Parts: sequence; structure tokens; C-alpha cells
Amino acid sequence: QMHMEESGGGLAQAGDSLRLSCAASVRTFKNYAMGWFRQAPGKEREFVAVINGNGGITYYGDSVNGRFTISRDNAKNTVYLQMNSLKPEDTAVYYCAAHDGPMVPTVVADYNFWGQGIQVTVSS
Repeated sequence: QMHMEESGGGLAQAGDSLRLSCAASVRTFKNYAMGWFRQAPGKEREFVAVINGNGGITYYGDSVNGRFTISRDNAKNTVYLQMNSLKPEDTAVYYCAAHDGPMVPTVVADYNFWGQGIQVTVSS
């Protein structure tokens, strides 16, 4: 079992930046692709970003591409999401997720483990 905990969320104004962190408790962290998803009230969970095990491959959702950056520090078992130029429509609960395998998935169903989620609220 893999436990993950997100941090760094909170309240921001439009145009601000926030950095989310997700710390994982697993010895083989580098074997997992790590993703970020978000879910706004009344909406389905949406893909935000993913990074492969060694950090060499990243993909982003269309709505965040160019504004958000995913990165990871395998020595610290942590994945990050740097969010710049925040917009009110970025308001959601953000989840980190782990995929055990060589894929770099962008769909919810391909992830094995999930964090509990953290709220990000962006005011206009």
C-alpha cells in the first residue's frame, strides 16, 4: 500500500502562484508515474499533469498547459505542481495519484493509489 499526502493548497487570487507538494511513503518511488488531477464541485475528476518515474516525460491537460509545471524529487519521494497565473476556474480539490508501471497515464482509471486531496480556491 502506498500512502500519499498533499500539501500547499489554500486561497489565492487570480494571477497568483501556488505550489502543491505530494509526499509518498514508498521505497520504490522512482518506479511510479505520478499524476495530478482536480475535481470541481459537480464536475468529473480532470487530468492536470503527469510525470514519469525519472522525470523525463511530462504531459499536461489543455487547460493548464503553459501555466502549470509538474516535477519530482525522487530522493524526497515527492512530486510537485507549480501553478502560475492562477484563474478562478482552477478552483478545485487537487489530488495526486500514482501509477505502478512504465506507462505515463492521463486517465483516472489507470492510477492505483490516490491522496486524500487538497483544496485550492482562486478568487477573482
